Amino acid sequence: MKAAAPEWLEPMAATLTQERFAGPEWLFERKFDGIRLLAYKRGADVQLFSRNRLPQNLPTIASAVGELPVHDAILDGEIDWDGRSYHVFDVLWLDGPVAQLPIEERRALLGKLPFRAPLQRVALVEHEQPWELARREGWEGVIAKRRGSPYEHRRSKHWLKMKCEASQELVVGGFTDPQGTRVGLGALLVGYYEGDDLVYAGKVGTGFDTRLLTELRERLDTLEIPASPFTKATGLPRLRMHWVRPSIVVQVGFIEWTTNNKLRHPRLLGVRADKDPREVVRESR
Repeated sequence: MKAAAPEWLEPMAATLTQERFAGPEWLFERKFDGIRLLAYKRGADVQLFSRNRLPQNLPTIASAVGELPVHDAILDGEIDWDGRSYHVFDVLWLDGPVAQLPIEERRALLGKLPFRAPLQRVALVEHEQPWELARREGWEGVIAKRRGSPYEHRRSKHWLKMKCEASQELVVGGFTDPQGTRVGLGALLVGYYEGDDLVYAGKVGTGFDTRLLTELRERLDTLEIPASPFTKATGLPRLRMHWVRPSIVVQVGFIEWTTNNKLRHPRLLGVRADKDPREVVRESR
């Protein structure tokens, strides 16, 4: 009798590196701009989880995983911010444990599964300088994976991530009113936790479409509070601002931190549903 898939296995996490390298001892994959997703199939039952084991409701993806011709499987990948595509890059279970197999063998197992949209296999980057390709194509970055390595249930140096731009989870503590023809809101006021303090990190006013501006404003209006939640703050706007309970987490791309500890050229990448606001701290690059 085949072993049943466990209820949960800790996902492997990549280690950030400032090196920009290539070499035959590594496999390279595109780093997708989205949210980590693990798919658990046990017979006809499919459950989707974030990296923090928060359930995710994505019926189209669950249906496609459920159709795979295996009884039990655990797939690891990334979904786009809109939830339309699931980019699968690893397998932990396939009618039995496979996490300890070398990465090349796990990729070969994935290659035999008949994926249909919205499931997509993450291809290898076949380029002499993967980092240069990523930078030229405007990707979020590249993941380097050591050949022959197993899947480890922890942050590992067998996976190294090279980012083209900085990316940071941040908590929304307020917003400004829109001006001119803009709808919804002008900019989000965001920050991160430093102990019990919510530290103001700046304004994010780009990366929105009209639908998201409208939806966010409706959600933020239900969270409005009379005073600023930021307990460490310089440079807060003084006009047309609203304060909200710090309940929403967003992902923000930016160039760098300024000398005043603010985001330089930030843009909204997406809204996160897989993160506790109190866990959001300033990340080191």
